[in-house]
Formats: sequence, C-alpha cells, structure tokens
Amino acid sequence: MTYNIIAFGELLWDLLPGGKALGGAPANFVFRVNHFGNNGRLITRLGNDELGKEAMDRVREIGLPTGYVQVDEDVPTGTVDVFLDKQGIPDFTINTGVAFDEIEFTSDMKELASEAHCIYYGTLVQRGEKSRESLFKLIDAAPKALKFCDINLRKDCYTRETLHESLQRADVVKINDDEIMELGKIFTLIGTDPRSYGEDLMMRYDLGILLVTMGPKGALCITQDGEFFYDSGYEVKVKDTVGSGDAFSAGFIHILLKTGDVHHALNFGNALGALAATTAGATVPISESEVMAFMRKYYV
Repeated sequence: MTYNIIAFGELLWDLLPGGKALGGAPANFVFRVNHFGNNGRLITRLGNDELGKEAMDRVREIGLPTGYVQVDEDVPTGTVDVFLDKQGIPDFTINTGVAFDEIEFTSDMKELASEAHCIYYGTLVQRGEKSRESLFKLIDAAPKALKFCDINLRKDCYTRETLHESLQRADVVKINDDEIMELGKIFTLIGTDPRSYGEDLMMRYDLGILLVTMGPKGALCITQDGEFFYDSGYEVKVKDTVGSGDAFSAGFIHILLKTGDVHHALNFGNALGALAATTAGATVPISESEVMAFMRKYYV
C-alpha cells in the first residue's frame, strides 16, 4: 500500500564559509519516504529570487513533487548564516522575514490533508505566525492522519507556547537526548534522564509514541501502553551526519504505517539513520532492502 504523507516546513540555504547547501528537514524526510514508494508531498515556501529558483531546481533534481512549494513575491528565500568562531566551532543565525515564515493555507492543502495518512511537522517553521496558523489549519483538516512532530530547539526560533501547541497536536514526538533535557527545564518535567523525562512528557500530553535519538548511542521509544524499547547504535564509518535524524524519522514512519509494529519501526529508523550517516549529503538513495540487509548483519 502507498501512504499519503505530508511534510510541512522550512526549505532554506545554509550559507557556509565554503559555499552554500540546501537544507530543511521536511524535504529530506519526503525524499526518504518517497524512495520507499510512498506518496509524500512537501509544503513550503520560497522567494521569487535566484536562491528560490535554484532551490526549486534542486528539489526537482532529487525527484520531489513541487505542487505545494509556494513562491512569495515579497520576501526572500530562507537562509542561515553559518560562521566559525576562533576555536573553529560553528555558530549560525537563521534569518527572519523569509518565505517559509509566510506559508499560506489553501483549499488544495485542505483537500490534500483530508486524504493524508501522516502529517510531519517541526518547530522551526512555527516561529512565523502565518506559517504556524497554516500548520494548525492543515492539522485540523486531517483528523484521521497520524501527527508526527520533530522537535528541534533552534536558537531564537521557539517559545514555550509553540512547543506546548506542537505537543498538544502530536501523536508521535521525536526529540534528541540533549533537547529533551532542555525540554525538562522548560516544562519542569519530573525525572533525571531522557527516559524519565520522556515518561513524564508522555503523560502530560497524552502522546502515543515518544522517540529519543541519541546519536551513536542509538535511540529509545516509549509508547502510550507503557512499552519501552531501546535500539543500540551502529558502528559505521561516518561521512556526513546531515539528514541522519530526518532519515530516522522517515524510516520509522514508513514501517509504522506499513506494519503497525513500533519496535520494528524503531529498529528500521535507527538503521536507516546510521546508513544515511555513511553517505555525503542528505539525499543519497538508500533502499528498503539495503536497510533490511544492514539490520540482518546486527540482529542475526
């Protein structure tokens, strides 16, 4: 079965000291779920400028449908200024007043949502009031869809209120181990570690599934039924970790929709994230059979 999956959010350019690179978790996510044969759609907004045209060309090159990529005549395409401090540590500024802050909710999006099996969204795109309101309308138009929230605590791009609203609307939440500790401070969660904080968060927001990624240490999963699963990390030769978390999300959702097996979905997502880290860039194709073969090396 082919699943209808919507990813709503940012598409932007990382302006690095050595050049620029197109980024954005929603696009990476759609690329992965579509590669597994699903019907993924990206909802975002670009400026009518050279960076926007270049981004649109790149989206087409990697095979993503562009029917819901809006073009704004008044504001520029999103960018991130990345720079290195004296110690060589990267820092960044996600520029404001850009196109992905102004995503409009349309009648076509409402129809798309009515047929969706899953809606994927993050927290960065909610910094803009217009995009945030459009996201909530999209979610409201999809009562049967699984809502997957990928929490990313980017500097100056979230508030306690936007996090609260995101969690209230979510069925599945993904967060990394550092950020759940930060979330513990923001919401005064009860606990001392990612698991205990996660269990408190689950109860407060009546979440169905909570995923905590831990980089080379693997990932854990807590379900509404009280189940706990842990999948250890994989020893791989890392080439580029950009997009690994997005690959994890895509792999998890693909298997969850396909089988309903949360544990298998965790294992598959974790394996896909590890394999993605062995490639350069976030959009090198990795097939389902490749992931299964990789997993068999570790689980047989």
